[in-house]
Amino acid sequence: MKIAIAGGSGFIGQHLISNWLQNKHEVFLISRSQQPTSDPLLTSVTWKDLEQNPHRLEGVEAIVNLAGESINQRWTEDAKRRILQSRLDTTGQIADFVAKLENKPAVVVNASGMSIYGLSETATFDENSPHIHDHFLSDVVEEWEKAADEISASRIVKVRVGIVLGMDGGAFPKMFMPYRLFVGGKVGNGRQVLSWIHIEDMVRLIDFCIENPEVAGAVNGTAPNPLTNDQFGRIVGRVAGRPHWMPVPSFMMKLLFGELSVLLLEGQRVLPKKVLDHGFQFRYPTLDVAMKQLLGK
Repeated sequence: MKIAIAGGSGFIGQHLISNWLQNKHEVFLISRSQQPTSDPLLTSVTWKDLEQNPHRLEGVEAIVNLAGESINQRWTEDAKRRILQSRLDTTGQIADFVAKLENKPAVVVNASGMSIYGLSETATFDENSPHIHDHFLSDVVEEWEKAADEISASRIVKVRVGIVLGMDGGAFPKMFMPYRLFVGGKVGNGRQVLSWIHIEDMVRLIDFCIENPEVAGAVNGTAPNPLTNDQFGRIVGRVAGRPHWMPVPSFMMKLLFGELSVLLLEGQRVLPKKVLDHGFQFRYPTLDVAMKQLLGK
């Protein structure tokens, strides 16, 4: 299969590309600058290259768009504009490229976020749940998905990504650091729900969406067993052989992270109903199993 990916230098993107190359897929990496490549199956193209000649994507069967500025920064007004605009710009560019192709890709998988459901300690959300506007990212995600819907491919998949767990990127190395230092504990009241997924299952889930023509629209990229922050930390501590005892007060998180702290102090119970209904099987459905693999236990 010939696959194009934007945002391939990020945590999920690097794992996807590695997986595709191992499986002998031909990969086009779309980025701002030319990237050095040593694998003959990997071709680097820039956004500018494609603006001048979008037909370089002729024959591409799937496009995966993960591009967008990191949300892991203090949300100043300027940062908010960059976070939103980076997603709208790259998704809009892909829509422009696809519109000019004679042979359009069978599927475009566009990243999205579970923030679209709003925040709740008690509610449970799946792909049929309504959009709730209660914080900055919920608005960003809705605009991002509207932009993805403008892409003229026959099938659009919007993967609402949860907290992706891996040892070489994403949020987990920072989440695990207090346990390395024997000072792990709950954050805030510990009741906020973390909807997580192992990086290997995230890669497999995206591949599943590409390969299954009946999967379309919103797809939750989370494992089937979300946990509260306190439950999550207790399992991490137990598997790692570290204590879970020192709570981090809410005011400290707000002081350190500003408005971004809403993602750390509040959460959502998000279930992957659509992929489960279509027969996807998680290798790491529970955190115990995921932690044992990640921590080499």
